[in-house]
Amino acid sequence: MLRIAVFVSGGGTNLQSLIDETQKGTINGEIVLVVSNRLKAYGLERARKAGILAECIKDQDVLLKRLEEEKIDLIVLAGYLAIIPDKMIELYRHRIINIHPSLIPSFCGPGFYGLHVHEHAFQRGVKVAGATVHFVSEVVDGGPIILQEAIDVSKAKSPEEMQTLVLENIEHRILPEAVRLFCDGKLKVENERVEII
Repeated sequence: MLRIAVFVSGGGTNLQSLIDETQKGTINGEIVLVVSNRLKAYGLERARKAGILAECIKDQDVLLKRLEEEKIDLIVLAGYLAIIPDKMIELYRHRIINIHPSLIPSFCGPGFYGLHVHEHAFQRGVKVAGATVHFVSEVVDGGPIILQEAIDVSKAKSPEEMQTLVLENIEHRILPEAVRLFCDGKLKVENERVEII
């Protein structure tokens, strides 16, 4: 079983979807560490309730050391609002997965995270939104795409409503699916494109 670390900055609902799936045994991996850059992130509490080691770590060198100590095979960013340093990306090339609440390459890159993504999309009158799971590279939201799915948001009355539609209907499903594929060795990266084998 692969050893997984999940990074969170907020409530951790995507973390919860991963905890649920690993506990069901549908993912050939175990979440052994949950890290947050914010002491009061509720995601840390979710981890503790599930009996998972949960730590607030802000220093990047300390974080790298902890990942090494825990022999981490895969890092999952589940609403982690900090930039991953190049050194970590290099050490864990194609072993860091992120979920982004838009159909990349739309509404992504520096400054596009969380509700901000949906505020921009709502302001533009977007009719179809979605989420993307991708490997992390040195370019923000620029790594190879693993999974993407769209949903009709034309009836959404606010950015918050759009966010809920995307989160509950897509994110909570495709993030565990991407982790499952990774743990089963079904993701192959060639020329910065992901092939599901």
